[in-house]
Amino acid sequence: MEYRVHPKTGDKIGVIGLGTGPIFETPEKEAVAALTYAHEQGVNYVDFATAGARTFQYAGEAFAQVRREMLYQVHFGANYQTGEYGWTTDLETVKRQVDWQLSALKTDYIDFGFIHCLDSASDWAQYQENGVLDYLLEMKKAGVVRHIGLSSHTPELAQTILDTGLVEQLMFSINPAYDYQHGEFGIGSASERMQLYRRCEAEGIGISVMKPYSAGQLLQDSTSPFQKALTKVQCIQYALDKPGVLTVLPGIRHMDDLKEALAWLDASPEERDYAVLGTFTPQDVTGTCVYCNHCAPCPVGLNVGLINKYYDLAVIGDSMAADHYRKLDKHASDCVGCGHCDGRCPFHVQQSGRMKEIAQYFGK
Repeated sequence: MEYRVHPKTGDKIGVIGLGTGPIFETPEKEAVAALTYAHEQGVNYVDFATAGARTFQYAGEAFAQVRREMLYQVHFGANYQTGEYGWTTDLETVKRQVDWQLSALKTDYIDFGFIHCLDSASDWAQYQENGVLDYLLEMKKAGVVRHIGLSSHTPELAQTILDTGLVEQLMFSINPAYDYQHGEFGIGSASERMQLYRRCEAEGIGISVMKPYSAGQLLQDSTSPFQKALTKVQCIQYALDKPGVLTVLPGIRHMDDLKEALAWLDASPEERDYAVLGTFTPQDVTGTCVYCNHCAPCPVGLNVGLINKYYDLAVIGDSMAADHYRKLDKHASDCVGCGHCDGRCPFHVQQSGRMKEIAQYFGK
């Protein structure tokens, strides 16, 4: 497993985590075996916005003995009183559900307590007016919740809630379909979504990625909005390349799904490469560096993706980005203008010209 350290909390988080949405449909023995195997392979981050209540029992059985090694996302607003997922901002229901989830998970604390699935200003207003936010903050003060998170599909609302300064982890849907305005949750332009990711990176807010496969649509030619399938490995790499992302949480049903996600760990650079996206991305993405490093290797050793990333972060006010840039072995000023990267960029970025711009900005 590869790990990334959360800038605010210090938690070491596996880049492949677990989305538990569909696993409740699996028989208990098989589900527990898959979850146990995930831990054995180094998976340590699990989201519990699942589709069915049985998931909590399965996870409690699989992880109770290794609880201190795991990191849980638990959602204040997910409601399982019918046995299936529901959404609520009723305070008493939220309290009962959180108590029940803690019991089923065989734990007495929550690593990341989430403001759950808010996509409109009215959702946010209701969440506060009904006292759910205050309850979440009380649980944090009492030590039951270690950190506050937010799940949303809407960049504009996410930005508003991030403005409160409460949020340390954002769960957001990141995949090429949604980033390029395809699908129910493809909310906000590509530039708006990238602005959110960059803000999270700049402010040390971790991102855990939901729906990396666009609910499976990206995995088949017939359902992909681009009429061309991507692999699970490509989708995971795409999400991991975005600023702020710490972990990707593909939904698993059983052991086969888990192993297919974990295949990213041993995948070759060619298997991870998603440059094909450059042939069907929309106009507002063309000319924008997405840090995919498809332009590598640079003949003089520049890490073009990181140079672009630190520049973009510095421009939006990340005080640490300039220091990170200066610590690179090679800087934009070392560019010799050979054009190798210009010809290889699938998103048609004129990187050699951008290197001049970046060198002027940083003074080297």
